[in-house]
Amino acid sequence: MDIAIIILLVTFIVFMAIDVPIAISIGMATLLALLVSVDTAPALTTVAQRMAGGINSFALLAIPFFILSGQIMGQGGIARRLIEFAKALIGSFPGGLALVNVASSMLFGSISGSAVAATSAIGGFMIPAMKKEGYDDNFSTAITVTSATTGLLIPPSNILIVYSLASGGVSIAALFVAGYIPGILVGLGLMMVSAIYAKRKGLISGQRVPLPQALAKTLDALPSLFLIFLIIGGIIGGMFTPTEAGAVAVLYSLALSVVVYKEVKVRDLPDILLKSVEITAIVMLLIGASAAMSWVMSFENLPQQISAGLLGLSDNPIIILLMINLILLVVGTFMDMTPAVLIFTPIFLPIAVLMGISPLHFGIMMILNLCVGLCTPPVGSVLFVGCSIGKISIADIIRPLIPMYFAMFAVLGLVTAFPILSEGLPRLLGLID
Repeated sequence: MDIAIIILLVTFIVFMAIDVPIAISIGMATLLALLVSVDTAPALTTVAQRMAGGINSFALLAIPFFILSGQIMGQGGIARRLIEFAKALIGSFPGGLALVNVASSMLFGSISGSAVAATSAIGGFMIPAMKKEGYDDNFSTAITVTSATTGLLIPPSNILIVYSLASGGVSIAALFVAGYIPGILVGLGLMMVSAIYAKRKGLISGQRVPLPQALAKTLDALPSLFLIFLIIGGIIGGMFTPTEAGAVAVLYSLALSVVVYKEVKVRDLPDILLKSVEITAIVMLLIGASAAMSWVMSFENLPQQISAGLLGLSDNPIIILLMINLILLVVGTFMDMTPAVLIFTPIFLPIAVLMGISPLHFGIMMILNLCVGLCTPPVGSVLFVGCSIGKISIADIIRPLIPMYFAMFAVLGLVTAFPILSEGLPRLLGLID
């Protein structure tokens, strides 16, 4: 292996081990690796240019819009209404509150596009409510954390936009539609785990909501649910681009939270805007630094070396995909999803395409795989947020997480083995050939 790549990997691991922020770790490791090949001034210039080029994309303008709309929704009473809607639909089934937790996380995640936002918004309501009904705090937190990741598959999703950039232009509309079935399958798998847990603990059913009250809760939630149809329908129907859809989401969520629900005051907007700017800055720095690292890896021919190594082990597409999945599962445990997608897509996507796997199918498989890492120590960001809300330690949550991991692995295996699960809906709607 080239000395520059060794320096890149070793310095990155060392920086991460001493708790340097991941964006800084990526940028510094990239610069030190490049200094092996070129002089200081050209190295600095090259890294700066690659970072600027990495975020110089029109498609990325959608990300700050969706971040802002998610922040508005998080304070706009939308989560509470979605929870009440889910209770009215499935609250009386076995393990009712656990099922409501999963369904609410899926709905809120699909509206906000953020797993962290879904964990905060839904967990703040559901974890205390489940505790009152006899659910263990550790289980309640675990189901909240894992179900929140479905929002990264069910559109609109910022990480799918990032993958579109990293893959060289896979249709964002096709990716959005492709995420529906895998995301719903993950939710159903987690619901099965919840139902089994509830049966074993004797938590058989929740309280049935009377029909008039159920209709009232449904009507109250309809304006929030309409955002899903507005955004996805508008993109598929060609009324606006994904970037324009982000702006529409901001305007709609603002009108909904300020005018209709009246739970966000005008005086709250500066704080919401400031928080959105902070999150956007972090995401864009990650994207820029990861783009620079990806370029250095390509400059040092690392993707070609890894491709040759994997293909030298086997020419069976299933074996290759299994190895890629195992590598990504390990990567996801210590690297945030955005840099993982930007760094490893250029490495593994060419191998997948050579094996006859479409970039669309590979992207959904990759995002689903990395979702596991978000709720896995030591770096799972969603896991840490969930534990802080549930007021439990990382050690306490591991045991109830295990069956949920198996459910996510099972769906990952299905999505990997059957491309129709990710490609079927986009093909039916004419988004892919």
